[in-house]
This record gives sequence, C-alpha cells and structure tokens, in this order.
Amino acid sequence: MKYFPESAVMQLEFDKVQELLGEHCKTELGKRMAAELRLHTHIDYVKTALQQAHEYKQLTLLQEHFPNDFVLNLKSELRLLAIQGAVLAGDQAMQLRKLAESMHSITRFFDHDRKAQYPALHEVIKDTYYEKKITALIDEVLDELGQVKDNASPELSKIRMNLYRKRMELRKVFERILQKLQKLNYLADQEEAFLNGRRVVAIYAENKRMVKGIIHGESDTGKTTFLEPDDTIELNNDIQSLEREESREVYRILRQLTSQLSQYSGLLNSYHDVLGIYDFIRAKAKLALDMDGNYPMLVPHAQVHLVQAYHPLLLLYNRKNSKPTIPVNITLDNDNHILVISGPNAGGKTVTLKTVGLIQLMLQAGLLVPVHPTSQLGIFKQLMIHIGDTQSLEFELSTYSSHLKNMKYFMENANGKTLFFIDELGSGSDPNLGGAFAEVIMEELAKKHAFGIVTTHYLNLKVMANKVKGIINGAMGFDEQTLMPMYKLMVGKPGSSYTFSIAQRIGLHPSLIARAKKLVDEGHFQLDKLLNKAEQDLQKVETEKKDLHKLLKENERLKKEYEELADKERKNQQITFLKLQNKIKEDDLQYLKDMERKLKQIVVEWKRAEKNDEREKVMKQAEILLFRRREKQVNEKLDKKVNDKFQEVGGAAQVGDQVKILTNRQVGKLIEIRDKRAIVQLGKVPINVKLSDLVVVQEKVNE
Repeated sequence: MKYFPESAVMQLEFDKVQELLGEHCKTELGKRMAAELRLHTHIDYVKTALQQAHEYKQLTLLQEHFPNDFVLNLKSELRLLAIQGAVLAGDQAMQLRKLAESMHSITRFFDHDRKAQYPALHEVIKDTYYEKKITALIDEVLDELGQVKDNASPELSKIRMNLYRKRMELRKVFERILQKLQKLNYLADQEEAFLNGRRVVAIYAENKRMVKGIIHGESDTGKTTFLEPDDTIELNNDIQSLEREESREVYRILRQLTSQLSQYSGLLNSYHDVLGIYDFIRAKAKLALDMDGNYPMLVPHAQVHLVQAYHPLLLLYNRKNSKPTIPVNITLDNDNHILVISGPNAGGKTVTLKTVGLIQLMLQAGLLVPVHPTSQLGIFKQLMIHIGDTQSLEFELSTYSSHLKNMKYFMENANGKTLFFIDELGSGSDPNLGGAFAEVIMEELAKKHAFGIVTTHYLNLKVMANKVKGIINGAMGFDEQTLMPMYKLMVGKPGSSYTFSIAQRIGLHPSLIARAKKLVDEGHFQLDKLLNKAEQDLQKVETEKKDLHKLLKENERLKKEYEELADKERKNQQITFLKLQNKIKEDDLQYLKDMERKLKQIVVEWKRAEKNDEREKVMKQAEILLFRRREKQVNEKLDKKVNDKFQEVGGAAQVGDQVKILTNRQVGKLIEIRDKRAIVQLGKVPINVKLSDLVVVQEKVNE
C-alpha cells in the first residue's frame, strides 16, 4: 500500500500496534516479522493472513494445544551446516534434533479432520515435510544429554573401554597409596585430588621429601603439598593419552555427523522458518484476544462498513483503567463515500477518524480488528492523511501553506482506491477564504470518487455535504445539559459546535455572550442554533428508541416466561397422566391377585364336581369371572369417570363438538367427518372411529 505522507502510519499509531504484536512473539523470526509488518493490497494474501490468525484464535479459545511452544533460535547452528568442515557440538546437534521433533509434532497435529478444520494453518507446511532420517542420524551418535555414545564408532568404544580399565587400575593403586600414607600420618586430606589434569595426593609439606613422586603445587598457606606418587605416573600418562585419543575420535564423529546433517540444511532451515511463522501467527491471535479482534467480511471493492468498531489502543487503555469505550458505526460505499464529521472540540471527531484509519491499516497487514464480525471492509491501494497543524520548517511553509500543499497532493493523486483522512479541513486561514477552498477540495475529491473522512467546524461544509453527490454529514453527540461529549457518531446530519452553549454553561457573563452573538452573521448564528436544536431532538428520539427497545425486550422476556410456564404446566400434566397410568397398573395388579385366588377356588370346585352338569356350572362361573365381570368393571369405572365430568346432550355430531367414544369411554374433540367415519383428537393423538360410536357431550357446570 502507498501512503502519504511518510509519517502516515505513525500518525495513525500503527507502530504501537506493531510493538504490542512483537511483545507476543518468542522467536527472532516472529519478532522480525512483527517489526517489518507490511500493508498488502492483494485481497487473497490478506484473506490468508486473517484466516490464519482467526484459526489460531479459535484453537486458543477451544483450548486445543498446537505444538509450537518450543522456542528455537538456531540461526548460528544452521549457519554452521552451510560451512564446509564446520563441527556442531553435541548440544547444538540436540537443538537441531528438537527442531526436527517440533516439526514432526506439527505434521502429526494435522490429521485428516484438522486439515479440514484449519486449512489456512496447514497451508504453512504445504511445501515441507518431516524427514525422520535427521533424528535417526543424531540418535545413532548422541544420547539424551548430547554426549557422544560409546558405540558411536568401534574405535571410540575401544578407547573408552581402555580408559575405563586404566581408571579402575589407577583408583586401586591410589587407594593403596592413601591407606599407606594414612598410616604414616602424612596425609593432609584423605580425599584424592586433580591438578593439571593429573591425579595427586595432598600431604603435609614437611613430609614431601618422604614420598617419592612429582610435586605439582602447594596450597596458599604452603602447609599442603600436592604430589603425584611414582607408582601412578605411568598410569596417569596412559590415561591422558587415551583421553586425547577420545577427544580426537569424538571430534571426528561430530564432524561426520555435521557433514551428514548438512545434506538436510535447506530442510532444517525451512523447519526453522515454519516455527517462526507459527510463532508470528500465534502472536497475532493473542493480540486479537487482547483487543477483541475479529475476522470481518472482506469485499473485492472499496468499502468501509464498520459495526461496533473500537480504536484498538484506546480500548486497551480504557480497559486497563476500568473505563468504558464507545464503539463507532460507519458506512462508506459507492453512494456515500465521503463523511464530513462536525461537532464540538474534544467530542471524539479525531478519535473516530483515527479509529477507521488504524483498523484499515491493521486489516491490510493481516491483523484481526476490534469490530463486529458482520463488518465489511474492502482493500485500498493508497492511504492519505492530514492530521493536526503540520508545518514544514525545511521549506519555511506556514500551517496553512503546508495544509494546501498536502491538499494539492490529495487532489492530484486520489482515485477510487484511495482512503483519505483530513482533520480540520481549511483550518489555519481566514474562515471565509479557507471555507471556500475547503469546498473546492471536497468537490474535487468527490469527483475522484475517493473514500474518506473529514472533520470540520465550517458551516459551509456542513451545508454542502448533503448537496454534493457522494458526501454525507455526521455529528459527534454532545450533552448540552452536562456539557460532556458523548463520543457517539450520528450519521446523516451535521453537528453544532455549541460555542454559545458552552460559554453560557461555564459562566461567561451574559453581556459578553450577547456582544459575541451580535458580531456573528445572523444567518450563520441561526443555522448553528438550528443544528443545536436538531441534535438535541435527535438525542431525545434516540433515548425514546432505547426505551422502546427496552420495552420490547421486556415483552420478549415475559413471553419467554409464559412459554416456560406453559411448558412446565404441560410437563405437570404428563406427570399426572403417568401417575394415573401407574395407578391403573396397581389396580390391575390387585385384580390379578384376586383372579388368582378365585381361579384356585374354581379349580378346587372343578375337582370336587362329579357330574357333568355340576362341572358346566363351574365353567360358567369361570367365564363370568374371567371375561364379563372384568369388562363390566372396567366399563363402569370409565363411565363413572366420564359421567362425573361430562353429560350427554344428544343430537348429530358436528365438527368441533366434544364427543364420547362409546367403545373406549374416552372424550375428545371431533375434528373431521369422512362419510361414516370420524377423526377425534384425544390429547395430541387423532383417532379414527365409526361415526355411530360417538355421542355429543358437554362439560358439567359446577353449581
């Protein structure tokens, strides 16, 4: 992206966002990427960068571990691989092993499901792969501590075996010498020591002539002499010779390992870059979590549609100090692409302007921005800004001259892909003349179809805004009663400067205010007064709108409560129905017990009956018991239940009548008649019955 002037990104405080981003980076590459963050104009690149940050943010919110937490800064180790004959130390080789292992963990993370779930994050490793030969080469030579293994080569194994034997032999010899010197009371210290790489004993200085050997030194007091006994000189020599052979062999093995690893230098460098890129993406996600950053919708054409947008730095500052931050809603499109913001000083005009500018810079740098996800933002090719009283000492230009010089650049270079910001257009000159030039500048930028925000106090710009195609008015809210800014943008109308209201509220003498009013052009004064009143009326409408919204929410809450109560009542009815069913089952159980007892009695009577006619009598009793009596009892019970609540009214059944079904003694609502059949609604279940089996009923009225 091209921007004007060179300090534009600093004026919008983009450098402070970069600093915050860099603080979240752990790797050198990540920090460098944050410091060198560029503004891109290719929508595909911006989409990918935003999607990567969004996916890592989702990972964090889902508390899913992404395996890039091992911080590696291995530029020096990787440089050694590119130098012929260079040798990596054991710990350096182990660092490269950790690098390869980290890459292995990342490739394993992206299983089939995660590739589909996090495609942008997986895109980072699409051109690389995990090479297990790297870790295999290192594991053949080094142990977990980075020490060369004994079996790294046959020669090293042989040398270390000899070393072990010589050291064991030397230890035994020393133990005998120490025991002997101890008995002679020559020892100043019973512990053996090392001096100049040789094994020595500490004896009293007065006894040094009594022991054969080589003196290697004395203590600071001169009372102790460190002596290498004659019996150990040859063993010490052998051990030192073997240690030198060991060092040479270890060096040879490490040089060979370095040479083998250098074949994978390019791959290891790509691993290092991948971890740095993931570190940078993680930093973007953490910054987004800090400032409630989201992924807005990107559109291919120039557009600014911000919903609940916050100035990132102001949001962080206010949150730290437990202060609220007022979001802004702005839309700039093909029909209305220049917004003129007016209103009192310190009302938030400049902050609003900077909010839009900084969010656009962050977006085109691939950073998630503090807006509602339904926001829609396009890609701009150039950004121009003029904020504050910028003077050029080099060219000895005045404030207004510098202002006009910048405006000249704006008008000559602006186009449909330009986003510009002008704070206090026309300031620094005679109000009438400055206002005239400001109108010309605005008209020219509108003709170029540039997108931008302009802040001003000029009434003529407020008047022209809604007359010139593409330019609209906006005002920062101001509470005239408290003389406090509301920091809320209202689009569609110009704002008053509240000059006389503020003077009156702060206690300026009425006579002075009256004199000032006389000096102001009457039309000018009346227009500002009209704007003042219109703004206050709009605020009242906004308040009433909020009250209405609260009432609607309260109505929705009551409706929800009613539905919950209705649902609860339905559940209670279901529970009552289930209890009734259980009661019926209990009655059935009792009936079966009675039946069992009576059947046993019938069996006894059957056995007693000798004649056939007596047995027929018993059979009739059983039939009555098993069928007719039970059916009669059930029907009587159902009839009683229905008759207690309903009474028959007679007449032909019609759709909508309450009817009793004679076959099952249940009452429902007749909802359909089909020839000689009818559909009756029983609770939630429709039943198909004969029309002749229905009797019209109505509920009894309690007296």
